[in-house]
Amino acid sequence: MGNTGMRAADVRALFISDLHLQPAHPATSAAFYDFLDQHARHAQQLYLLGDLFEYWAGDDDLSDPFHQQVIAALRRVSDAGVSVYWIAGNRDFLVGQQFAAAAGLTLLPEIHVAEIGGQRLALLHGDAQCTEDVKYMEFRAMVRQPGWQQQFTAMPLAQRKAIIAGMRENSRKDQGSKSYEIMDVTPQAISDVYAQTGTDVMIHGHTHRPALHTVDGKRRYVLPDWEPDATPPRGGWIAIDGRGAITRHDLGGHIITA
Repeated sequence: MGNTGMRAADVRALFISDLHLQPAHPATSAAFYDFLDQHARHAQQLYLLGDLFEYWAGDDDLSDPFHQQVIAALRRVSDAGVSVYWIAGNRDFLVGQQFAAAAGLTLLPEIHVAEIGGQRLALLHGDAQCTEDVKYMEFRAMVRQPGWQQQFTAMPLAQRKAIIAGMRENSRKDQGSKSYEIMDVTPQAISDVYAQTGTDVMIHGHTHRPALHTVDGKRRYVLPDWEPDATPPRGGWIAIDGRGAITRHDLGGHIITA
């Protein structure tokens, strides 16, 4: 899978997001399973920072064969002694304790502070920081309310999936008319997270714009989305070793230096 630039024993934590797993994209699932087997199993911690799934209609969909494959793959990692953590994304915020128990992982709040290798990190998905997208922020505020979620998950599963399919189609249409800036995080929202958490390092996904941003001595790492069939292939992860060194890796496991 390529040189990761660090011995397996040195890997403290790995971070991924935005795989948007779904049966229609088998190459992404295959790349994910390979990552879990070749890399995640040898780390101490694995952080899933949102949108692992293209959508999640509720934990009563656990028996779906595709979901069972993903759950089993994650369970193999947790059974190997790796601590697996989950932060909800905008596509899979309905993941709950039943999924967590089946996959052997721990659900974290929207913003989580982790101390790894001497580094103090703010971890999040990133959608809540796209504050200029007013329409999405209003939608997000609605669907994150416990009352809305309780009402929604009380509907028949097939009805929920039909509603979600309509939401996804509307989202695709809306994105075509939104500017690059509106769909990205805003500087003030990022500053607020640094202030709230007392951290100087942040890792998030959501925007599908992988990069390392350094502003006023603070570092912000943005994770890539995964699409192995794209040209060029997209995907990868972030790793932290025992000395606190943070490295970005492409889908082949090679360190990204640019």
